[in-house]
Amino acid sequence: MAEDGRGEEKAVDVVAVKKPKQGGFRTMPFILANDFCDRLANVGFSSNLITYLTLQLHLPLVDASNTLTNFHGTANLTPLVGGLIADSFAGRFWTITFGSVIYQLGMGPKWSFFNLYFFGIELAKLTAVTVIVYIQENVGWGWGLGVPTIAMFAAVIAFVSGYSMYVKMPPAGSPLVRLAQVAAAAFKKRKAVMPEPSRLYEDKVLDAGISTTGRLLHTDQLKFFDKAAIITDGDVLPSGEPKLWRLSTVHRVEELKSILRMLPIWAAGILLVTSASHNSSFAIQQARTMDRDITPHFKIPPASMLIFTNLAMLLTLAFYDRVLVRVLRRFTGHPNGITHLQRAGVGMTIAMLANAVAAVVESRRKSVAAASGMLDAPKGSSLPISVFWLVPQYAIHGVADAFMDVGRMEFLYDQAPESMRSTAAALYWLTMSIGSYLGTLLVTIIHAKTQRSGQWLQDNLNRAKLDSYYWLVFGLQGLNLIYYFVCVRYYTFKPLETVKPEEELELYRGNGNEGDGKKGGTLK
Repeated sequence: MAEDGRGEEKAVDVVAVKKPKQGGFRTMPFILANDFCDRLANVGFSSNLITYLTLQLHLPLVDASNTLTNFHGTANLTPLVGGLIADSFAGRFWTITFGSVIYQLGMGPKWSFFNLYFFGIELAKLTAVTVIVYIQENVGWGWGLGVPTIAMFAAVIAFVSGYSMYVKMPPAGSPLVRLAQVAAAAFKKRKAVMPEPSRLYEDKVLDAGISTTGRLLHTDQLKFFDKAAIITDGDVLPSGEPKLWRLSTVHRVEELKSILRMLPIWAAGILLVTSASHNSSFAIQQARTMDRDITPHFKIPPASMLIFTNLAMLLTLAFYDRVLVRVLRRFTGHPNGITHLQRAGVGMTIAMLANAVAAVVESRRKSVAAASGMLDAPKGSSLPISVFWLVPQYAIHGVADAFMDVGRMEFLYDQAPESMRSTAAALYWLTMSIGSYLGTLLVTIIHAKTQRSGQWLQDNLNRAKLDSYYWLVFGLQGLNLIYYFVCVRYYTFKPLETVKPEEELELYRGNGNEGDGKKGGTLK
């Protein structure tokens, strides 16, 4: 039996067999260990790069900031390639393994699952911005970059160690090719007259490998692409198989529709990344000008201020998963307390607050510099204002990330077509990439447009107008939040014909008599 998206049950031509107990939570330690070491290596390498670029390579602040955001943009673009490779031909295990090995060489000379996933990532970040940053600042950059290299090697070992327990799903062909086939078929039949939806082409056998948890049902949006499922002369080979560049199933049409419906909401996450990109550049340089004394013999490294973002996100994830979900569930009846889109919207709103606080604190820091006669103080001088004034903006960003990052990842994974989940998950990282590049563009434009009226961004932060930059980002976030609410208002969730989850199911190819009630056949 299955549900048709309206809560009604209908028959599904499948045979249920109990599969070996593989995958699931048994494999989580290996995956999380890989992610922990991977994130430790990545953040350990990049969190303090602004210091390396400005103090070791002597780059101007704007050039160093743009170099850093371009690095983040490029690094976060590569998961899209990896997702396509995994979904198309390599499979997820070997893609992650090979990617981790490449990562290692480059460093050298489920929904509580997502909360736990991000918790592990933030724990790794916490280690990176404390231990590794301390090594970089006090021991040297050789060991400072060597430790992340060793951590990446551990990531490879941790992931491969769980090989025997992973559920290795065979790739089902390139999802991009299927999307292109739908678009091409719809264009070729653009003048065709639309029949009733019930007469559109269906083929359960053809779609079995890409719809093991249920087929996508027809929706009334983006009707142009429905023309790809109209059966016309010449669409079917003598063998009975469809010419996929001329005829697509409803499921395949709905795959394309699902992706297109997701994109506007996906795009709203880009500016969130842009708004936080300065945490690893400008905010660290702010910290370097402030009193960082913890004890008479220890100063907190500027990059270690990121610890407050990581701590805030860790605490928020734990509080959300263990307390807030249970409280909200009583009022909303939703198993996760609130929906993925609501969670992301809360995060975007909180992120706006972070930049408002950042602007106010920067104004305070500059007023102290002016009152102390230190507007032109040499590099290395500390203003008589504690670095802990920066804690609120870092912490609020962490709270925002706990809502926004997990909400976006859950949304992409839940709404993506089943066979494109690796690719859809990579879209999350693509927002990181584009957001970072957009940060570079924003800084470059502001730097160029404010040269005559007093540079907002310059090496001497005491005479810069960084607070104006924060207020500008705050305004852009407000416009982005309005755009997001409009997108959510008109979003249609994918209707899925799902199989009951009492047992894990495996699809068998039928004998060609679809819907006749017969069962059996050979394993597909």
